[in-house]
Amino acid sequence: MAQGTVQVTHTGTSRWRRRTGEYASLAAALEAAGDGDVLTIAPGTYRENLIVERAVTLRGPDGAAGSVRIAPLDGVPLTVRASALVQDLHVEGQDSAAPAVLVEESAPELVELRIMTRSAAGLEVRGGARPTVRRCTVDNPGGIGIAVVDGAGGVFEECEVVSAGQSGVVVRAGAHPRLERCRVHHSSGAGLSVTGEGSGLEALGCEIYEIKGSGLQVTARAAAHLTDCSVHRTTADGVTLDTDAVLTLADCRIHDIPENAVDLRSRSVLTLTRSTVRRFGRNGLSVWDPGTRVDANQCEIHESTGDYPAVWISDGATAVLDSCRVHDVPDALFVLDRGSRADVVDSDLSQVRNTAVSVSDGATAQLDDCRIREAATGAWFRDHGSGGTLSGCTVDGTQTGVIVTKGADPTVERTTVTSPAEAGFYVSAGGRGTFNGCRVSDSGGYGFHVIDGCRTTLKRCRTERCARGGYEFADAGDRGAGGPSVDDCSSDESAGLRETAPAPATLAATETTGLLGGIPGQRETPTATAEPAPEQVTSRSSEVVLGELDTLVGLESVKREVRALTDMIEVGRRRRQAGLKAASARRHLVFTGSPGTGKTTVARLYGEILAALGVLEKGHLVEVSRVDLVGEHIGSTAIRTQEAFERARGGVLFIDEAYALSPEDSGRDFGREAIDTLVKLMEDHREAVVVIVAGYTAEMDRFLSVNPGVASRFSRTITFGDYGPDELLRIVEQQAEEQEYRLAEGTDESLRKYFTAVPKGPAFGNGRTARQTFEAMVERHAGRVAQVDDPDTDALTLLYPEDLPDLP
Repeated sequence: MAQGTVQVTHTGTSRWRRRTGEYASLAAALEAAGDGDVLTIAPGTYRENLIVERAVTLRGPDGAAGSVRIAPLDGVPLTVRASALVQDLHVEGQDSAAPAVLVEESAPELVELRIMTRSAAGLEVRGGARPTVRRCTVDNPGGIGIAVVDGAGGVFEECEVVSAGQSGVVVRAGAHPRLERCRVHHSSGAGLSVTGEGSGLEALGCEIYEIKGSGLQVTARAAAHLTDCSVHRTTADGVTLDTDAVLTLADCRIHDIPENAVDLRSRSVLTLTRSTVRRFGRNGLSVWDPGTRVDANQCEIHESTGDYPAVWISDGATAVLDSCRVHDVPDALFVLDRGSRADVVDSDLSQVRNTAVSVSDGATAQLDDCRIREAATGAWFRDHGSGGTLSGCTVDGTQTGVIVTKGADPTVERTTVTSPAEAGFYVSAGGRGTFNGCRVSDSGGYGFHVIDGCRTTLKRCRTERCARGGYEFADAGDRGAGGPSVDDCSSDESAGLRETAPAPATLAATETTGLLGGIPGQRETPTATAEPAPEQVTSRSSEVVLGELDTLVGLESVKREVRALTDMIEVGRRRRQAGLKAASARRHLVFTGSPGTGKTTVARLYGEILAALGVLEKGHLVEVSRVDLVGEHIGSTAIRTQEAFERARGGVLFIDEAYALSPEDSGRDFGREAIDTLVKLMEDHREAVVVIVAGYTAEMDRFLSVNPGVASRFSRTITFGDYGPDELLRIVEQQAEEQEYRLAEGTDESLRKYFTAVPKGPAFGNGRTARQTFEAMVERHAGRVAQVDDPDTDALTLLYPEDLPDLP
């Protein structure tokens, strides 16, 4: 057979049919062939636009795969309009407005075609066509890989889209193909795109990966059903549903997605069965809008690579998780906005860095027979209108088991919290909630901790082995809230209960006697485990303390500021004693300046002065920083801040480097929670604690400018300037005098020169640098004198210039 010829073999039995022959062109061979004929094409390149309109077999030669190229300069290279078999051809198209292979109104079989083109589509099926496409490859960086449109269908088996300038596979306008064991990768649009009412897609055993866009996109009333498929390594969401889309995923795997693994909205519906979602950058499931719904059964969502909740339900959407596992994620389930709802049944939420279940902004969550383990917060019902039910659940190994705040009102029944590091159940800031038949054991804090007089209801609850006590009801009735209502609750820890004062709770009329004979009182922490009491400040007059302030080296402007403030407070006290009006002096202060300038020392003396004037009860100093206030999870920060505030009650709370609570790139930083809690405590207990925030000048200016609610609660800012060489020398002289050393002749001048030359960068410690210099001199002196056999008093006490350390 000569190259460039086509052999037509007639396989029929009619004697009137044309005999076998060879033709110089494909068009001529197709014109001559009849139904059932076999056209075997010789190797070569054919610049023809083929139209197959008879039920023939069109194929390349045996044993020479890819040797036949159909490559016209424009138009559609291959059009099939009959039930033909087209096999083992290499098709190339150059027309950006036309497909490379077009199948219309027929049911042909396409086998082992290699379509390499820069066309509008590599393969387009339309007009009711139903082809069977097997082991074909489409490489079309100029457009769509495979398009099935206009009511067409067909079966695609073991096909591959190796690249596409747009979507890999597009289904629209009522089309409904089936993909089996296909691969779609390196497309610059969606991997699979199904859109339009009546459009549908079935996929079995397929893989979609390396996609510059979403792996699967179903929109505008379309539907899809994927079984045993994999979607991974996309640049956008793994799966996207929008506008009444319907999708079923069974035994599928979605992983290595930088955005949402699955995002659905606008009344879309997803059914997810026995599928896994892992290694996603944002949400594993992101569900938005009224009417949008997810039903997940026996699924696993895990290994988040970002800092977002694994399951996000908002704007009135609904999700049902049945027998699912969510683990190794920052947050497991967030439900927010009125009308949003999550129903979680027989599921595991574990290894959650922050909050396992968060319900806010009027949303509802119902958890039945679920297990929450190794989370920072088990469940948090955050605000007014938020609620739901926890029934028959277990919460194990969390920081805090369940938190209820700001008017949220859930029902928690038959739920057990085991081994929380802090409280088992924590209710504050107007939270409510009904707790029925709940248990807390082995808590590192309280079993039930209810503060701010929250109107919580406890029925038949029990606590065991709680380190700080079974029940703590703090500040009940402060604002007329009435406090919790407790019925038939008990604890195994009767020791240390307050017997002399009734517990701040409202007893139910139907109360029965529990283990402790009614409601457990507030427990006093046993002496063996009690936190150290605040240091008792020696009672000294304000003038004596101010005298000590005057002895401090330098700080002249600071001394003037403190004296002026003290004078205002003292005169105000005297005016009130005389029955006159007194200006309300805000006592909270901002200290700015470099480290080592005496801010902590002045704060301690300021507390003593206020105690001497009767403004504070004790005047002690509690020094904290970000690490003492900010927890590792939502909820613990508020608790830590409240505890620090309580330790400072009657004295001064000194927050060093306060600007660290509000870093410039705060993101999801929990410092904001500490600030909000502190502001509220300062407002609610304005007479009990004086708060001083301190830090570098520029950083504190920024901190106050971005937190106006904080700035408004401080009366003045006192700036602590850096020490000069003479002041640093004076500090060394004081240190030497206290330690019974003397400066030899010339040492003071050497020290002055040393402090003038020492670098004043970020590492410069002011007074700390002076003290460190003195310590270094003492160390060098010891090394020198140790070599003397019988040193005299001068040798033991005199510090010489050579004892100075090297400049840093």
